[in-house]
Amino acid sequence: MLDRTKSRWSYLWPGVPLALGSAALFGASTPLAKALLGDIGPWMLAGLLYLGSGLGLFCLVRLRRALGREAAEASLKRADLPWLAAVVLSGGILGPVLLMLGLDATPASSASLLLNLEGVFTLGIAWVIFRENVELRIGAGAAAILLGAAILSSGGGIGGLGWGALAIAGACLAWAIDNNLTRKLSSADPLQIAMIKGLAAGSVNLVLAASLRPVWPTAWAAAAGAGVGFLGYGVSLVLFVLALRHLGAARTGAYFSLAPFVGALIAILGFAEPVTASFLVAAALMAVGLFLHLAERHEHEHVHQPLTHEHRHVHDQHHQHAHGADDPPGEPHAHAHAHPRLIHRHPHYPDIHHRHAH
Repeated sequence: MLDRTKSRWSYLWPGVPLALGSAALFGASTPLAKALLGDIGPWMLAGLLYLGSGLGLFCLVRLRRALGREAAEASLKRADLPWLAAVVLSGGILGPVLLMLGLDATPASSASLLLNLEGVFTLGIAWVIFRENVELRIGAGAAAILLGAAILSSGGGIGGLGWGALAIAGACLAWAIDNNLTRKLSSADPLQIAMIKGLAAGSVNLVLAASLRPVWPTAWAAAAGAGVGFLGYGVSLVLFVLALRHLGAARTGAYFSLAPFVGALIAILGFAEPVTASFLVAAALMAVGLFLHLAERHEHEHVHQPLTHEHRHVHDQHHQHAHGADDPPGEPHAHAHAHPRLIHRHPHYPDIHHRHAH
């Protein structure tokens, strides 16, 4: 069956804007975190960034309840806890610590562009391990981004790579693992996921930082770090989880590649960092890679196998089901629901309803 109920580009909404918004917030946090490293040690700052995100989102959750504006979202289940623990370890502890160590030895503009590796690693893991469909255009875009990152990080250090660049690459790998694991949780409440991750990861990192007998930051520096973390890590993660629902891990990671460009632009314009020839070449290659990702259009006849799950939804073409007496009224809402077998054709991404073989 051919589905013509949507406009040509409607499949881009809301996943693409959510992913780009997440990228912009995280990208802006990189040069701001770099500026704070003069007042806060790397491990301490990693803890403040995540603890700030967790506390900020906790306040939002409490405010939402106080106003009687509970979101129509599915809660995390017991079966989700192992995935959540792995997400906290890889993305909440290892990733930020490696990034702060790398930022301490790398210009913020270069570090921002190196963060494009996160999208490449995310795509590779999604393709090889989780079997998401990756077409030639997406693969070519990833190759352009990787080449740009290699040019940017060349010169000096171990094997032609500075140790700071290697630390940032390690952070990108940790976050790529985190992104693919978070895909398993993307049907649940994104505020709940990001809040738990921030509180757990921030607390662990602060305890570890304190054990190293650091110099404690001033109240202003600590508040600034927490504020950067709330927007660049907390709100950004909420948008990222929502984007995962609609795009899958590989595409969300690809769109997230905008983040380094935002960070590099802020570093150059706001912190007077120099513009080098290698920076311009790397930026051009990464821009080509991002364009190839944005220009993808995936459309074919596909089969939806019977499926029962729970997530926030409205009664669109994929949600034509009856309700019981205990199901919530109004839309959008969240409840366990069954999908019958369906065959149709329309533009789509590997979202929570389109994870089929090709």
